[in-house]
Amino acid sequence: MSGMNGMNDVDLKITGRMLLGGVVVNGTVLVNDGRIVSVTRGRGLDGAGDSAADASGNAIAPVDARETITLADDEVLIPGIVDTHVHINEPGRTEWEGFDHATRAAAAGGVTTVLDMPLNSNPPTLTVDALNVKKACAEHKAHTQLGFWGGVDETNLGTGMLKRLWDEGVFGFKCFLSPSGVDEYGSLAYPKLEAAMREIASFGGQLIIHAEDPRELAAHGGHVTDSYRSFADSRPAECEAHAVAQVVEAVERTGCRTHLLHISCGASLDVIREAKAKGLPITAETCPHYLTIDCDHIPDGNTAFKCCPPIRSLDEQDALWAGLVDGTLDFIATDHSPATAAMKAGGLAKAWGGVSSLQVGFRAVLTEAKRRGLGLADAVRWMSENTARFAGFHDRGAIAPGMRADLVVIRPDERFTVHADELLSRNPISAFDGRVLDGVISRTMIGGVTVHPDDFSEAGDPANLIRRPYTAEEPAPSDSERF
Repeated sequence: MSGMNGMNDVDLKITGRMLLGGVVVNGTVLVNDGRIVSVTRGRGLDGAGDSAADASGNAIAPVDARETITLADDEVLIPGIVDTHVHINEPGRTEWEGFDHATRAAAAGGVTTVLDMPLNSNPPTLTVDALNVKKACAEHKAHTQLGFWGGVDETNLGTGMLKRLWDEGVFGFKCFLSPSGVDEYGSLAYPKLEAAMREIASFGGQLIIHAEDPRELAAHGGHVTDSYRSFADSRPAECEAHAVAQVVEAVERTGCRTHLLHISCGASLDVIREAKAKGLPITAETCPHYLTIDCDHIPDGNTAFKCCPPIRSLDEQDALWAGLVDGTLDFIATDHSPATAAMKAGGLAKAWGGVSSLQVGFRAVLTEAKRRGLGLADAVRWMSENTARFAGFHDRGAIAPGMRADLVVIRPDERFTVHADELLSRNPISAFDGRVLDGVISRTMIGGVTVHPDDFSEAGDPANLIRRPYTAEEPAPSDSERF
């Protein structure tokens, strides 16, 4: 292909309905070398020889495409989902999930970029050596774009390792205020939390926090029965809200860019609203299970729903939706945290906490959004545009010239039933099993190449491993998103 105004052929042309600027319109997208080179409104379905305009509105010569995709009338092209909160658990606990299964499931669910948490892999991503082990494991197994979070606990705090991990391309650092659930990943008490914030702020990094107050958990940790409500009561909303308040106070003192993970209750939103009104560098997310399931309708003893913080009441769910609409919550990420059947056994008191949702999370949100009078554009904004912006990406989260051609074709009004044993995650356990959802994924593309539907017989692409984008203050080499 020659320059934009001299374009004569491209790799891919897509015509049909597409989400542009928050509105579904008829349009044509041209893709070359993995990126969108032109977007035009108007159907242009006549095949070869269509004309188009570049991003500045300049006319482009008629083009021919090596591949053409014409969408059906019930299909819509959307930007790929960017999931910034995923536990893949490789190396060390690959029987829980692993890169191959996770990224296949992601692609099948319309997720084109995945950011992997520093645990529950073993070793966790607390050192550069552990990061390199993880990258080596993932190199030929990533079917989607894949980046990594680092972690911070007392073992690497104050050692210089956090800056080294940041320079190696992790997207930030996760910490727990309460026990993480695995022995090899410690928590940070409040004095240590502030020390971590100061260290991370010194090089412009970002801290992401699992905020539950360990003292409140100890005070409320009563007898858990088969009733999910009893489990939720053992980790009540004030455990989270008190921890969020402590985090906000530490951010005020340190100025550290800080993100609050998996917010589950309205009381936390009140604290976050006040912090944002002060201009503090705080963002917050919630998750599909908190937005679409309420604790009073969970079957007794069903550990597929166990997670920390727990799923709460319908009133709390309503508050979370209001927080998304008013911007208190910045986006939605899945917190996909799978485990084996053995780990999920033993009742609500003993089972591993985590909801597996990577393949269906976006559609669960879409379904509930539509029920509440919202729609596809809202779900995409919260799970693609805003997550991409949070992660520092400037080339995904929208359909526009210059963006990566990480694209999804969805039939947003077609319904399907979730069957856990048909999902592509390693273990057939899902809190969404049996639910009827909107949004059948027809096709998922990474860099303009279809990866779903696919038999995934070929190895993943090493080019899918990505580092955090460089900031304006950093010297960026060419091909700067690659490791």
